[in-house]
Amino acid sequence: MAVIGKKLFYKIGEVCKTCGIEPHVLRYWESEFRVLSPTKNRAGQRIYREKDLQLIQEIKQLLYKEGYTIAGANKKLLEDDSSDLPLFQQGIGADQAKSLSAIQKDLLAILKILEREH
Repeated sequence: MAVIGKKLFYKIGEVCKTCGIEPHVLRYWESEFRVLSPTKNRAGQRIYREKDLQLIQEIKQLLYKEGYTIAGANKKLLEDDSSDLPLFQQGIGADQAKSLSAIQKDLLAILKILEREH
């Protein structure tokens, strides 16, 4: 992987140049790999973080060097990196559920206060 100065976000062209893949390949991978989902800026452009670049390199390694199929690579990524997946993809633990419940109660209390004032 070519070295780019540390940035918070990278555009698709920078990612493709760094990782040595074409933009259409990257967009296809986004549709096939749930774990690869870059955010979009206000203009609707994909923006990638450093962890996305690492994931893209890992996908490339699995597909091109280790010979995995898309399905096999997807399964391997989900097994290996389940601790890094967002909450909606891996489920939440009891501690997280309690925290979310407390936040929800606080937000409802704030909403009631705001409704009374309005």
